[in-house]
Amino acid sequence: MKIVIIGDFTETSKRRIREQFPPDWRIAIVSVAEMDTELADAEVIVPEHVIVDGPFLDRVKKLRLVQTGAGFDNVAIPECTKRGIYVANGAGVNTVAVAEHVLTFIRCWFKDMITLDSIMKTGVYGEEYRGAEIAGKTLGIIGMGGIGRAVAHRALAFEMKVLGYDIRPVETEREVEMTDLTTLLKASDVIRLHTFLDERTRHMIGPCEFSSMKESAFLINTSRGPIVDEKALIEALEAERIGGAGLDVFEKEPLPKDSPLRNMKNVILTPHTAGMPDGLKFHQKRYEFFRENITRVSRGMIPLNALNRIT
Repeated sequence: MKIVIIGDFTETSKRRIREQFPPDWRIAIVSVAEMDTELADAEVIVPEHVIVDGPFLDRVKKLRLVQTGAGFDNVAIPECTKRGIYVANGAGVNTVAVAEHVLTFIRCWFKDMITLDSIMKTGVYGEEYRGAEIAGKTLGIIGMGGIGRAVAHRALAFEMKVLGYDIRPVETEREVEMTDLTTLLKASDVIRLHTFLDERTRHMIGPCEFSSMKESAFLINTSRGPIVDEKALIEALEAERIGGAGLDVFEKEPLPKDSPLRNMKNVILTPHTAGMPDGLKFHQKRYEFFRENITRVSRGMIPLNALNRIT
């Protein structure tokens, strides 16, 4: 099997990824700029920061599977189906990792860990400490799928009140109060996004939504950058219409070096690593799942989490 993994990885990450696959599989781990030399005979691709559309697929004649992580908004599924190519995602694989990342954002924000770390390392004790108790705060979760429910479960253990919103009917823990989006935005101390990206959710959070939030509200996005209107977010942060943000994803990735977000004291940034908990852009569970799915396809079986049907 020839597998092409497209993305930006360190040499250590590449080594750890290759170790997850059988030695007789051909594994090419390349950047977007380097991928052209490896696509012609690829049977499986794992695409990151690349659009898999008709013109792309026309260059990959032997392709049998497009395997993504949790998100698949960069893949034209109908184009793959027309060509007899399976598309599968890794939904559920990173549930614990992302839920823990969200709780880390919450704890760092309310305990002001970044400020306190700076104070201790620089000796500048004049900085104002913004600490607060987490218990009793209201967490609003937009998107009550597997990760949303995992976050709710952990937040309840911290004695937070949890509100939930989803465009689909969902079952949640009985302590979670499902409500409409407007109510959630107005009532929440923390607003956490985890929903899919399509034209219904693109810029789901924009100027109107920011004006509905508490001035102290902390927004967390670990799903997809374009769900938030980043320009409106920056304006809301600069004008202190909301308290702050914890961001793992951005409208443009990697985040541009000149982005104002990089210099804001009320923002915590991570480089799209919420689902990569094992260091250096690596998650062992993720690649174990990829290995199983590729094996299934190589044996003529339907992959797990298949997003299309091949007839």
